[in-house]
Amino acid sequence: MADKYLLKVTAGPAYDPTTHQTVQVNTGAPTHISNKACDTNLSVHIQNYHGLPRNSPTTSPYFSTHPHEHDQYSISFTILPHKSIPGPFLIFGNDFDHPIRDRIPPGFGTALNIVKRWIDPGLDGDAYSDTPHLYGCALSSVNILRVGKRAEKLDDHVGKEGSEEVLEEGGDEDGEEWRESRGVPDTAAARMKHFLTHGKTEEWEWEEGRVYKGDFFNSYLDFNSFSLKLPGFSLSVLPFLGGEDSLRYVLKNKDTDEVLFVVVFTLLHKEDVEREEAEAEAASAAKPDQSEQNGTRHEGEEDFEPQADDLD
Repeated sequence: MADKYLLKVTAGPAYDPTTHQTVQVNTGAPTHISNKACDTNLSVHIQNYHGLPRNSPTTSPYFSTHPHEHDQYSISFTILPHKSIPGPFLIFGNDFDHPIRDRIPPGFGTALNIVKRWIDPGLDGDAYSDTPHLYGCALSSVNILRVGKRAEKLDDHVGKEGSEEVLEEGGDEDGEEWRESRGVPDTAAARMKHFLTHGKTEEWEWEEGRVYKGDFFNSYLDFNSFSLKLPGFSLSVLPFLGGEDSLRYVLKNKDTDEVLFVVVFTLLHKEDVEREEAEAEAASAAKPDQSEQNGTRHEGEEDFEPQADDLD
């Protein structure tokens, strides 16, 4: 069934989809996002990608780099906050604008328990409410976190196609010292565990004007088969999807509900996309030749010969 669908990834500074732009998946070109909360450079990698734009690479060098050989996707970002945010308030996760309880597949509860026990113990939310959501504190949910220097604007960190940096846990310049001064462990696993300890997130502040880099990835959600593959458990979500369905990730301040960025993975019917492409191509072919509209003589028209009186 997966071959009947195409994936489209968009991202923007707000929930409103009209503010979003298409993400160039598996390339070295980041999506630039800006709002009152922060500036962001965002990249998305998906293994075995089949989606839009049509010329997107199916994979990336990212998946050949340790420790990502078995990962299925990644959302990596560089942010420069315009306002300071207390550590406990910056959250990352999934939410929806409408109830989904009537479409949650059997086994979802088991899958969620596995995720909370083995992958992200800090995950919290309610998938059965009128406003379903599953969030985790960014400090313990983001797989890789790097603290950078203070800056007035973001650098692109981009070279040729596919050459964007693969993040490692740690810090850059005074960011490493800043991190150490707050007693944050050096390794990613230890840092995530550290911030699950009561009171530790209060010791951190996402400072205005300081660069932070994050990478969220895992090997459990397979966008090629649209299935969730957990230790000892597999759940296919494709049979329960219909129409135009989306999975939305958001980084936001839970205290003010202010969004830093939104990433949306939308599942489209391949037939619908192909029909729209054909209609667009036909409409383009039907447009009159621009040269004809600019005064070029049409077939059957006589050449204009200026007369003496016309030159007066």
